[in-house]
Amino acid sequence: MRRKRVIVLAVALAFAGAACKRRSSSNSTALRSVVLMSDPHSAGQLLSGFHDVEAGAWRWTERTFSIRLARPRGAEQKGAMLSVKLTVPPVTIDKLKSVQLSASVNGTTTDAETYSAPGDYVYRRELPPGALATDPVRVNFTLDKAIPPGNPDVRQLGIVVLAIGLEPR
Repeated sequence: MRRKRVIVLAVALAFAGAACKRRSSSNSTALRSVVLMSDPHSAGQLLSGFHDVEAGAWRWTERTFSIRLARPRGAEQKGAMLSVKLTVPPVTIDKLKSVQLSASVNGTTTDAETYSAPGDYVYRRELPPGALATDPVRVNFTLDKAIPPGNPDVRQLGIVVLAIGLEPR
C-alpha cells in the first residue's frame, strides 16, 4: 500500500509541472492537457469508459474509454506526446493473459502495446501536428479485450489509469 502511495505521488508530481490549465474557446470550463484521475476538477473531461475514482487516486477503465484534453501550446505545429500512466492489475492478467492498448486521435491511430505481465507502465506515443488540429482534443482508447461483468464485480474491467496527458514536444 505504501509503494502504491509513493507511485501515485510521483506520478502527480511528474504531471503537475506539465499540466496546462486554460480555457478552451469552445468550452467555458477550464480544460487541462494533463488529467490526474484523482482530480475532481478534471472529471468532466472523462467522456466515457471510466469507473469512479478509487483510493482517491486511480480509475478502472472499460474496454473502450475516451477523454477530452486541452491541446498543448504549439502542438498544432510541432505535435505532442500522448502519455498514459497505467497499471495492469494481476486480475487482468490472470483472467485475460494479456491486454493490448491503442489510441486514436482525430483519425490518427497509435501503435498498440501489449501487456502480458501485471505492473506499472507508461504508454507513450508521438502524435503528429495533424492529429492535434482541434482544441480540445478527443482521445479514444481501445483495449483488445476486458474482463466481462460478473460476480462479484458487475463492471467491465480493463486497466487501471492514474493519469493521461498531452505533453508539448
